[in-house]
Amino acid sequence: MTATHPEGLGMPPGEGAPGLPGGDVVRRTAADRTAADRTGKPTLAVVGATGAVGAVMLELLSRAADIWGEIRLVASARSVGRKLTVRGEEVEVVALSEEAFEGVAVAMFDVPDEVAAQWAPIAAAKGAVVVDNSGAFRMDPDVPLVVPEVNAHAARLRPRGIIANPNCTTLSMIVAVGALHAEFGLSELVVSSYQAVSGAGKDGVDTLRAQLAAVTGPGAATAGTQPGDVRRAVGDALGPFPAPVALNVVPWVGSLQEGGWSSEELKVRNESRKILGLPDLPVTATCVRVPVITTHSLSVHARFENEVTVERAHEILANAPGVVLCDSPEQGEFPTPADAVGTDPAWVGRVRRSLDDPKALDFFVCGDNQRKGAALNAAQIAEVVAAEMTTP
Repeated sequence: MTATHPEGLGMPPGEGAPGLPGGDVVRRTAADRTAADRTGKPTLAVVGATGAVGAVMLELLSRAADIWGEIRLVASARSVGRKLTVRGEEVEVVALSEEAFEGVAVAMFDVPDEVAAQWAPIAAAKGAVVVDNSGAFRMDPDVPLVVPEVNAHAARLRPRGIIANPNCTTLSMIVAVGALHAEFGLSELVVSSYQAVSGAGKDGVDTLRAQLAAVTGPGAATAGTQPGDVRRAVGDALGPFPAPVALNVVPWVGSLQEGGWSSEELKVRNESRKILGLPDLPVTATCVRVPVITTHSLSVHARFENEVTVERAHEILANAPGVVLCDSPEQGEFPTPADAVGTDPAWVGRVRRSLDDPKALDFFVCGDNQRKGAALNAAQIAEVVAAEMTTP
C-alpha cells in the first residue's frame, strides 16, 4: 500500500504546483512582504501556527499551489518572535490581536474552542473569512460546515464570515460516504470509530508512550494476560483517558451527554447530517480510543435508497477526489493506520454488500486525523474561498 500527496490542495486534485523544490531558507524582509502584497494575491493568516496541526498546515502550504501573497503566522504571546519556515521562507510569529488581521483575506484558526469563540468574530469583523478548526461554530446555523469534496458550494453562504471545519472523526469517513451518497442516496449510517491518541493532543500521545514503556518494562513482561495487570503497571498515569490505552481499547471519547452518548458520538451524528444536507438522517456512532499514535479508522455500515453492488461502489470510490481504494483482501491489501499515517487521502477497503440487505454496504476507512482530519481540509476550504475572491 503506497500513497502520494496530491499536487495541490484544492478540488479537483492534480491542479496547482508543488512548493519550492529546494531546501534553502529565504529570510523575508518587510520589503519582500510588501512586494508579495502587490502581487494582488490574498493575504492568509494561520492562527495557532505553532501547534501540531499548525505545523502540518505550514507543510501543506509549502507544497501547494502558489495562491497566497503574504502568509502571516499568528499565535499566543509566548510564541511571539519565533521563526517558522513556510514556502522556504522564515516568517516571524506575531501575537494574536486585532492588528494581526489587518489586510487579511482568509484566516485559518487552529486554537481551543474558547479562543476561537472570542477571536474568530473579531477576525471576521476586520474583513477576513475565517476557516475555523475548533468546535465552537460547527452547529451554528449561520456557519457552513464544509468538506470541499462533498459540499464546496456551502462555503459561499457564510452570514457570519466564518466557515467551520468538521471534527476529525467525521472527516475521516465523510468524503467516501459523500461519494456513495451522490450515487445511491444515503438513508442510514452506523459507524464504529477506532481513534488515535493524538486526537487528545500531545498529552494523549505522551500518555500512550509512557504507558507502553510501563507495560513492556522490567516486571511487566506478562502484562495483558491477567485481570488488572495492565492497570497495575500503568498506575494512576491515565492522562486524558478514563482507562489505560496501552494494550487496551477504551470505548469512550469525549464527555458524557444525555442518554449515555459521548460528545464525540453526537458530533459524528450531527456533523454528518449537516455536511450531507440530510437533517433527519439516522446516524449511530460508537467511538473507541485505541493505542495508535495518529490516524483514525472507522467501520462503516451505510444503507441507501437504492440497491448497491460492490463493483459500482469500487468504481465510485476509485474515482472520488480525496479517496484511495485499497481493497484486495485476498492479497492482504486493506487500509491500516500504520500505512495511512502521514498521507492526505481517506483510504477505503473491505467493501462488502450486506449479506442481509441489498441496499447496504459495509467498509473500513482510515484517515490521518491531523491531515485531512484537520489541517488539509482547512487549507482546502481556504483555497475554495481564495478562488472565489480572485475569480473575475
